[in-house]
Amino acid sequence: MTKKSIGFYTAVSIVIANMIGTGVFTSIGFQVLGLHSVFTLLFLWLVGGVVALCGALCYSELAAALPRSGGEYNYLSKIYHPAVGFLSGWVSMTVGFAAPVALSAMLLGGYVSKVFPEVNSTWLAVGVIILLAIIHSVSLKTGSRFQNVFTTLKIVLILFIIISGFILPAHQAIQIIPDKSALSEIASSSFVISLFWVSYSYSGWNASTYIAGDIESPAKNVPRSLFVGTFFVAVLYILLNFIFLYTTPMSAMAGQKEVGYIAANYIFGKMGGQMISLIIALLLVSSVSSMTIAGPRVAQVMGEDNSLLRYLSIKNKSLIPYAAIIFQSVISIILIITSTFEQVLIYVGFTLNIFTFLTVLGLIIYRIKHPEVPRPYKTWGYPFTPIIFLAVTLWILCYGLVEKPFESMVGIATVLSGLLVYFLGKKTK
Repeated sequence: MTKKSIGFYTAVSIVIANMIGTGVFTSIGFQVLGLHSVFTLLFLWLVGGVVALCGALCYSELAAALPRSGGEYNYLSKIYHPAVGFLSGWVSMTVGFAAPVALSAMLLGGYVSKVFPEVNSTWLAVGVIILLAIIHSVSLKTGSRFQNVFTTLKIVLILFIIISGFILPAHQAIQIIPDKSALSEIASSSFVISLFWVSYSYSGWNASTYIAGDIESPAKNVPRSLFVGTFFVAVLYILLNFIFLYTTPMSAMAGQKEVGYIAANYIFGKMGGQMISLIIALLLVSSVSSMTIAGPRVAQVMGEDNSLLRYLSIKNKSLIPYAAIIFQSVISIILIITSTFEQVLIYVGFTLNIFTFLTVLGLIIYRIKHPEVPRPYKTWGYPFTPIIFLAVTLWILCYGLVEKPFESMVGIATVLSGLLVYFLGKKTK
C-alpha cells in the first residue's frame, strides 16, 4: 500500500496549480474577439468560478464517501457501471492530463520565445516535460516539495501583477457598470463560446480527487482542498482579468495567446514585460508538474483493474507509478509536435466536460440509490448546487457540438474508442 505523504497544503497546491495554467494567461485574448463589454468579460469569469465551486462541492461529497485515487474513474465505476468509469479513466489517461500538460508546455515555450526568439519553443516544451517526468519518478516527497515551492511562487507573481496594475498610473478608461450592450452580449453565442474557454481555465478544480489514495485523511482533506483551492483561484482569476482589461487595450490582446506578456509590457514597460514573461514561463512549470503528479495515478488505478493496461500499474521502489508517468509524458510530447494550441484546448475542454457532467449527475443518483452510505461531507446547497453545475455544463456541451463540431466529434470518438480497450481487457482478465 502506498505511503500517504501528501498533506493538506500540498493537496491545495495541486488543485491551485492544476487550475492556474494556460487558461488565465490565454483566454481573454480570444474572448475580446466577440465580447467588448468589461462587465460581460468579468461576469464571464464570475460565472465560471461559481460553476467550478458547485462542481468542487459536489465532488467533495463523493471524495469523502468513496476515498480512492482515480477521480471520475472511481466514482463512475461505482455509480453507473465499470465500463462508464473506464471510459472516464481512458479519457483522463490518454488526453485529460496529457493535453493540458502539452498546452502548458506549449505556452511556456511561447513566453520564452517572446524574449528569446532564437529558442525553439517546441523543443523547449518537450524538454520540460521530460525533466519533470524524471523528477516525479524519483520520489513522492521530492515531487511534493517541488510542487509546493513553484505553486507558492506562482501565487506571489499573480498577486504582484494585480497589485502593480492597481498602483501604477497608466490604465485604460473602462466602464464596469452594465449597459444594454453588456446585457445583449450575455445573451449572445459569443458569451457561450467564451464560457467554453473559461470552463477550461477553471478545469483542475477536481485535481486532488485523482490522488485521494495518497492524501492524509482523505475524507477530510480532499473536500477541504477542493473548496479552498477553487475559491482562492476564482478570486485571483477575476482580479487578474480585471487588471488585464484595466491596463491593456482590448485591441492589443485580441487573438493573442501570450496575454500575460502583452499586459506586462503595458504595466512594467518593455524590459519589465520581458522579465515577467520569463517568470510566467518558469511558473508554468508548476502546472506541468502538478498534472504529472495527478494524471498517472488514474492510469495506475486502471492498470490495477484492467489486464490489458496492467503495465501502467508498475511502480518503482518508491512506490511511484513510473510507467504511467512515462506513458502520459509520451502522449503530451506527441500532441505538442502534431497539434495546434487552439485545437488541443477545444478538444480536451469538450471531452472533459462530458465526464464532469456525468459525475455531478452521479452524485444525485448515488444519494437516491445508496442513502445508507456514510457521508463524512455532504454537498452544501444540495440539490441546487449540482443543478447549477449540470445546467451550465450541458449548455456548454451543446454549443460545443454546434460551434466546434470537428473537435467535439473527435472528443466523442476518443471516448468511444475506450470501449474497445475495456472489453478486450475484460476478456483477457
